[in-house]
Amino acid sequence: MTLAPGKKKEKLDRLAELSAVRDDEQGVSLWREAMRRLRRNPSAIIGAAILVIFVLVAVVGPFLVPYDPVDQSGIREGVIKPGSIPGSSGEHWLGYDHQGRDEFSRLIVGARQTLIVGIVSTLIGLTIGVLIGGVAGAAAGLGGRWGRLVDSSLMRIVDMLLSLPSLLLAVSVAALLGPSLVTVMIAVGMVSVPIFARLLRGSMIAQANRDYVLAASSLGVGNTKIAMNHIIPNSLAPVIVQATLTLATAIIEVAALSFLGLGNPDSTQPEWGLMLADAQVYLDVRPGLAIYPAVGIIVTALGFTLLGEAMREALDPKLRR
Repeated sequence: MTLAPGKKKEKLDRLAELSAVRDDEQGVSLWREAMRRLRRNPSAIIGAAILVIFVLVAVVGPFLVPYDPVDQSGIREGVIKPGSIPGSSGEHWLGYDHQGRDEFSRLIVGARQTLIVGIVSTLIGLTIGVLIGGVAGAAAGLGGRWGRLVDSSLMRIVDMLLSLPSLLLAVSVAALLGPSLVTVMIAVGMVSVPIFARLLRGSMIAQANRDYVLAASSLGVGNTKIAMNHIIPNSLAPVIVQATLTLATAIIEVAALSFLGLGNPDSTQPEWGLMLADAQVYLDVRPGLAIYPAVGIIVTALGFTLLGEAMREALDPKLRR
């Protein structure tokens, strides 16, 4: 029995509607889906807003500060006296510090120092950790007996670093190299090396068991090419998330090393951890000298943590709602 031309066209149109894929049902990439979920996450929005403000203050702020952060105008004008440090005023919004310098200007300029040290130390740990973890993961996932030997050797080194508490490891490295800004970057970077190495290795081993690796191997693609072109790029998502979280930890650890006297020996250069250390003697006179840099450290670390946790949830397929 043949259908009438009109009914046949209607049936074909209905089948076309049923088989068509709507725009909101089309497949999207992992990163596009993650960005879409981040835009709906309040924690991600708050964290990103904090970081944007922090970066703007660190980059642009030093050019707009009202006073030279190393100028001891308070001592020169005689307003700093034993047991008395002037607080906020119309000219000096956060008052003076113990050496007669404008506290607001030092706080703004110190944000740049904190940002640079935190980013550089994280990049040091990320670079070395990705190198170790990438070699170990490729050797474990695609290598034979020699691959397992290389993986085992590298992971024992990483395990030794992981066995030490992070702050103790940073203090040990800083004490060996001597107090300086470069020392702080290296010390904090070394703390995060085993974290990145372990994370990338585990992610690469998981990716090595995927079907696309088997398909590439069956087509005759070499192990090195598979690892570099396919496994490593698909394994970097958790590492990038961890780098965001590590930035928060790096800022706190940089401040801790400066607080312990292992940071920049030049106390005239503003840095939040050093400012916090200098303010301990004057807590009973001007507690604000410790509160201002402490709040800066806490809020900045909170911003990186909120954004990092939101990215982790957005990239985790198990947590998709």
